[in-house]
Amino acid sequence: MKIVNEKAKFNYELGERVETGIVLIGAEVKSVKLGQIDMSNAHVRVQSSGHRAQSELWVVGLHIYPYKHADVTGYDPKRSRKLLLHQREILTLQNKMKSGGLMLVPTAMYIKEGKIKLEIALARGKRKYEKREAIKKRDLDREM
Repeated sequence: MKIVNEKAKFNYELGERVETGIVLIGAEVKSVKLGQIDMSNAHVRVQSSGHRAQSELWVVGLHIYPYKHADVTGYDPKRSRKLLLHQREILTLQNKMKSGGLMLVPTAMYIKEGKIKLEIALARGKRKYEKREAIKKRDLDREM
């Protein structure tokens, strides 16, 4: 099962894609396996931790709905979640983001070999007229 962020394709020009692991707690895994997530407002933030000036990737705004059979007291469905990536990969992504004026957005979430993976992409925001052109093209294709 693969959950795709269609909003990212509409709002951004997507470039290079990277597969990452994601740190989830308890019942979040079951919710993801059932497809109960919303990635439409999510983005990835790079944060430097105090430990030896290492950078970490965090996905912000990813909404994982609570699992209905779990205890959800104190559960925040929109909490920031850490992404698992090697330090050298984080640094190369950081350099590409700085040089090209790009940002990181989650594009898909899926299960691979029993582990939940998040696909992130380097993206440049589309302008309004580019979005209107995409809508026109989609409408023309639909009419044909």
